[in-house]
Amino acid sequence: MSDDQTRVQEFFTSRAADWDSRFPDDGPAYAAAVAELGLRAGDRVLDAGCGTGRALPPLRAAVGPSGVVLGADLTPAMLREAVRAGRDRDGHLLLTDVAALPLRSRSLDAVFGAGLVSHLASPAENLRELARVVRPGGVLALFHPIGRAALAARHGRPLTPDDLRAEPNLRPLLAGSGWRMTSYVDEDTRFLALAVRED
Repeated sequence: MSDDQTRVQEFFTSRAADWDSRFPDDGPAYAAAVAELGLRAGDRVLDAGCGTGRALPPLRAAVGPSGVVLGADLTPAMLREAVRAGRDRDGHLLLTDVAALPLRSRSLDAVFGAGLVSHLASPAENLRELARVVRPGGVLALFHPIGRAALAARHGRPLTPDDLRAEPNLRPLLAGSGWRMTSYVDEDTRFLALAVRED
């Protein structure tokens, strides 16, 4: 395992048990972000870096019983919390790194990534891997239940221009990784960037 993977696992393992109780009011924001993916019954979707699986119930509701919902995370403790919360009933959980997904190319209709970008070891490569598993025309949602400025304030740090989620940085990053950004929202109450998989 790489140093980056070890750091991510250590960060989330120590927070897994109380993750949901720390952010108890995020459910509606997750549901609203999932709705913007435009999923249909029968679609196949991945929650990349799913953590405790908070997006899995709205993803399942969007694709219905005929759809496929996968949740991938690198940290076993987070997946255990997803199971403890019963969210494994809404999607199949995979212990894996989003840098090397055990999925066929072009096998998904969409990817949802909450809080994902800032934890990617190699953002351009990792976003290319997500593009690999999505069909052309499929959708990517990069989401956070609070905006960049609010998140920086929560962590006691300034908002810097080199933040990967800043639109001038994220748009070319996505474009160079097989995605075309179609919308971008960065408000106090949410961050949501949507992109379409290019041919």
